[in-house]
Amino acid sequence: MGIKCGIVGLPNVGKSTLFNALTAADIPAENYPFCTINPNVGVVTVPDKKLDAIAKIACPKKTIQTVVEFVDIAGLVQGASKGEGLGNQFLGHIRETDAIAHLVRCFSSSDISHVSGKLSPINDIEVVNTELLLADLETAQKSFEKATRQAKTNQKEALAWRDLLQRVVESLEEGHPVRKISLEANEKKALKELQFITAKPIMYVANVDEATIKNNSNLDLVRNFAKNENAPVVVISAAFEAELAQLPSDEQNAFLAELELEEPGLNRMIRATYSLLDLQTFYTAGPQEARAWTIRKGSSAYDAAGEIHTDFQRGFIRAEVISFNSFINRHGEQGAKEAGEMRLEGKDYILANDDVIHFRFNV
Repeated sequence: MGIKCGIVGLPNVGKSTLFNALTAADIPAENYPFCTINPNVGVVTVPDKKLDAIAKIACPKKTIQTVVEFVDIAGLVQGASKGEGLGNQFLGHIRETDAIAHLVRCFSSSDISHVSGKLSPINDIEVVNTELLLADLETAQKSFEKATRQAKTNQKEALAWRDLLQRVVESLEEGHPVRKISLEANEKKALKELQFITAKPIMYVANVDEATIKNNSNLDLVRNFAKNENAPVVVISAAFEAELAQLPSDEQNAFLAELELEEPGLNRMIRATYSLLDLQTFYTAGPQEARAWTIRKGSSAYDAAGEIHTDFQRGFIRAEVISFNSFINRHGEQGAKEAGEMRLEGKDYILANDDVIHFRFNV
């Protein structure tokens, strides 16, 4: 399944620098607002040591990782919901994403100007969040007005839709995002067509100076704010990550070891995106390819078959399932089968994270 995460924030907080690090792309990262005029899109492979271990045993001709699409969206400013800066053009780009990574500036620099003239992480967060709320409120109010007219027919569905939109309007007017509204599954599905920005899951990415990662009062402020929203915080130094991304892999590992870091901060951000969207991974492995696949938690074997190909789903017979640990410990599919650790599952089987699956189908 495709995953798209939008990187948002005020101008000059480091969005393009972070995007450069994520994609190793050469996107301009200049010291002035609206350097990013159109959203830059980059496809990033997901680091996966388990896939590497599976491939080492299966010895396929090729190994295919899952990917996340990151969208670098130009800086929002106060009044964006009314067209200030580059306004609704960028709000539209955010609507097309699955999740939001809100980059917050937590570093001081005399060389990089701040759009409001002073460093204030919470104020910066509130400016962006307010603009997103106002944009959604405008959408909700227009939809509510239309629904109110339609509800005059007294049809049950029309009345329910009007009442649902009224709840959305009231929540937004009180300053609460759509994701905070208690909704039934059918209500979430109904609202999806309106593409509310504040319905999307959000994480805060604190952009710090490399020297202040472990001691940063601004970072503490962001963490406290995010805690109240029950949102995750990823700490990263975008400038450091951009430099690291330009090094060959062996030099990267040596540099990280020298700094006593286990992995690049970007890996944490990618994993946080998975967690934010409630995703998990399953694998297929054979002589042609070993591949990681992304799917929602709680998905069935039938759903997983459809991720690979509609023919797999249409002609589904069974799923031959091996846990990742069994695949590794028994040195592959045959060893797991001989040890009685391969299970035959039907369409309704709910996937466990890291299952290795061979689908049987007939069309």
